[in-house]
Amino acid sequence: MNATMNHDASFEGGTVAAARPVHKTHRFKLLLLREFWEHKGGFFWAPMVAGAIFLLVTLMGMGVGEMALSRADGNVEVNGQQVSIQGLDLGRITSNMSAKDMTEFGQGINGALYVSAGWSLLVFGFVVFFYLLGALYDERKDRSVLFWKSLPISDAETVLSKVTMAIVVGPLIAIAAGLVTMLGFLLLLGLFAAIHGANPMTLVWGPANPLDVIANLLGSLPIYALWALPTVGWLLLCSSWARSKPFLWAIMIPVFAGILIGWFGLMHIVDLDLTSAWYWKNIAGRLLTSTWPGTSLAYASAHDTMSGPQAMAEAMRPYAVLGANYRLLLNPSTWIGAFAGAAMIFGAIRMRRYRDEG
Repeated sequence: MNATMNHDASFEGGTVAAARPVHKTHRFKLLLLREFWEHKGGFFWAPMVAGAIFLLVTLMGMGVGEMALSRADGNVEVNGQQVSIQGLDLGRITSNMSAKDMTEFGQGINGALYVSAGWSLLVFGFVVFFYLLGALYDERKDRSVLFWKSLPISDAETVLSKVTMAIVVGPLIAIAAGLVTMLGFLLLLGLFAAIHGANPMTLVWGPANPLDVIANLLGSLPIYALWALPTVGWLLLCSSWARSKPFLWAIMIPVFAGILIGWFGLMHIVDLDLTSAWYWKNIAGRLLTSTWPGTSLAYASAHDTMSGPQAMAEAMRPYAVLGANYRLLLNPSTWIGAFAGAAMIFGAIRMRRYRDEG
């Protein structure tokens, strides 16, 4: 008797019964795991390495600062006291700081924490941009799409798993890498303060508010997912449509369109309602840059009446970043971009279904 059994069947009570179909949610989870393991270097290691490089550069900068302080001569006046630069005593310098000074000092540390976490998020922006460009093109190029289409997995599930990886799972990993970098940065600042005679808890860890930074980053994730949809949809559409060089198609189409709009306006050939500046900001900019975390804040600040030091001070208030992000929900361009991105994602699903794999 042949003991080999079909993988699609199971033996129950002496009879061969058909295996139960895999639930859709389980299939989607497996698709996400597939995307993660195939692109682990970009989504996991790249943000972690970026954070490690930042910490290394910070440590090297502190070493250079220590060498400069050891060679410095003379005194400086701080709050009416003469303090020697050589053998810097941070405890003595900060002993007479007022509560307002300490609050402003803490806001400065919070700003540095955003910078430290921002390295991982900046690298993530590049990772997700090129990931989306190759998401549907690469599988046609190596013809692995033929294998995936032979499985009971729909085109919508495949494309939406890539979208979820780009705007949910990937950002969570990047934020986690940024938080690790931020904690390492706080430890380095505390070490520097302790070496120079200050209490790290009083000078660094007390005034800083890392929980505020964490809440702003995690709480802004839904807005990021909504804001990134135009770029996600555009890149996936180019990836599903282009027969070669999707990067050039994705970049050059909006760039050349902007050049033509500017040229028509300059030559007064057509009386365009859309100005060139509006196009670059609201069309080309949204199509090409929305996957970088923080671009939503740049867009919000462009519509803010405050500027200069006042805007910077306001941005450092508790949960100010979160509030600025969620105010974008009141802006019609946010929803128009999201609907346009969703339409382009739908177009990418249809294109994957009917595109010639050859």
